[in-house]
Amino acid sequence: MEAMKKESKKRGHEVPLWHKSNLSIEEAAAYTGIREYKLRQMTSRDDCPFVLWVGNRRLIKRRVFDDYIEKMDSI
Repeated sequence: MEAMKKESKKRGHEVPLWHKSNLSIEEAAAYTGIREYKLRQMTSRDDCPFVLWVGNRRLIKRRVFDDYIEKMDSI
């Protein structure tokens, strides 16, 4: 899998964050400016609507997260 990522980057196939449907915590932090610690805290809640668990790895559902942030006054 890692080899595929490296090969994809070599060929210029890196997908921009705003086109990805799911973001890693690191990508979501870069995308929003919200610190990784806060994102981990938010996604640890049982009722978090924008977290997708893949095994032990948490991903952020970008469109759901965008809608969630749009409605919030503070986080």
